[in-house]
Amino acid sequence: MPTEILMPALSPTMEEGTLAKWLVKEGDTVSSGDLLAEIETDKATMEFEAVDEGTVGKILIPEGTEGVKVNTAIAVLLEDGESADDIAATPAAVPATDTSTLGGNSGSPVSAASSGEGGSSGGSATPAPAAPVKADGGRIFASPLARRIAAQKGLDLAQIAGSGPHGRVVKADVEGATAAAPAAAPAPAAAAAPTVPAGPSADAVARMYEDREYEEIKLDGMRKTIAARLSEAKQTIPHFYLRRDIKLDALLKFRSQLNKQLESRGVKLSVNDFIIKAVANALQQVPACNAVWAGDRVLQLKPSDVAVAVAIEGGLFTPVLQDADTKSLSALSTEMKDLAGRARERKLAPHEYQGGTFAVSNLGMFGIDNFDAIVNPPHAGILAVGSGVKKPVVGDDGELAVATVMSVTMSVDHRVIDGALGAELLKAIVDNLENPMVMLA
Repeated sequence: MPTEILMPALSPTMEEGTLAKWLVKEGDTVSSGDLLAEIETDKATMEFEAVDEGTVGKILIPEGTEGVKVNTAIAVLLEDGESADDIAATPAAVPATDTSTLGGNSGSPVSAASSGEGGSSGGSATPAPAAPVKADGGRIFASPLARRIAAQKGLDLAQIAGSGPHGRVVKADVEGATAAAPAAAPAPAAAAAPTVPAGPSADAVARMYEDREYEEIKLDGMRKTIAARLSEAKQTIPHFYLRRDIKLDALLKFRSQLNKQLESRGVKLSVNDFIIKAVANALQQVPACNAVWAGDRVLQLKPSDVAVAVAIEGGLFTPVLQDADTKSLSALSTEMKDLAGRARERKLAPHEYQGGTFAVSNLGMFGIDNFDAIVNPPHAGILAVGSGVKKPVVGDDGELAVATVMSVTMSVDHRVIDGALGAELLKAIVDNLENPMVMLA
């Protein structure tokens, strides 16, 4: 029967996207791996691949359409022997489980379609068995390739839970199954999130300013996501804040020396590179803080994966530097420059901006002395970094002197990190930055 191609979830937070461009047209034959469309998420424009074979029978959503919900049918794929006349006979859509997966090739982010499975069995094809039925007489939906493999392996399709659209059994479901494989129990439905008042309605706000001149700016996907996630963060995360001043003179001197030695390699270290390294090392020194909130448990990670806020036009990204504690300053600097550059072009793959346990947000270059950042769930904390300024300080000998001082504020999720533990982590960060050579030991 005709197969609906559904709008995929290209990231865990994606609820809708823009179907930017179709790369196929009705009547085209497609195979597994063929590019079907370009889809704009809240973070990036990504290519959408077919994982089934067939003919594009009908395009349901025209290119350029915004706000297409995940799991909405966007096209219909026909199998061998089917025609456009069969589309009208397709049963009405029922709520589908998101089955899209993420993939990628070097250079640009790519995702896999969730309409079935790709590839043929090669050689002379075995005819697909007749469509099986359930014990209650209802039809079991399975792709022809899945039915052929099931017949060859002696599998009962009624005992296999389909992961394709509308529970359709696909190649991946039968390849890993055994003859005695029981049907997988359906996942329990997630509890609905409590409704939180969102303030005055859009119409109510517009009426307040109806006698004032203004321009209405439409929210794009990124701005909608930022608004939703940060509202959720402030409403659900019990924040507390720890503040410290950090003397930078030793770091600035050490950085200058390193940059002279690295000049021939084209590497120039920034203060932010040292901050990332200091946070990564501190998470190893205080491992209980290297954790994330997971709803009903805490996940304590072994590696230090540090997210870094990068401002882009219309929003921000937080690319993640994985295993930052094991990397040299020059390696971190090079990787950060690459991630930041591709973030500004919206060319990061989802795995490059998801994850991490702790984040760094630096507004010092804008002359901001200090600020409080919002924890980005599921992270346990975020370090807000201000600018380094000359200030009078009292030295260890009691004498008054001038030093370059940077103010930082650490916002912490109290569900994961208690006050004393957070203070221990911040002290480790300060010690690393005020004694930068230790970070290289």
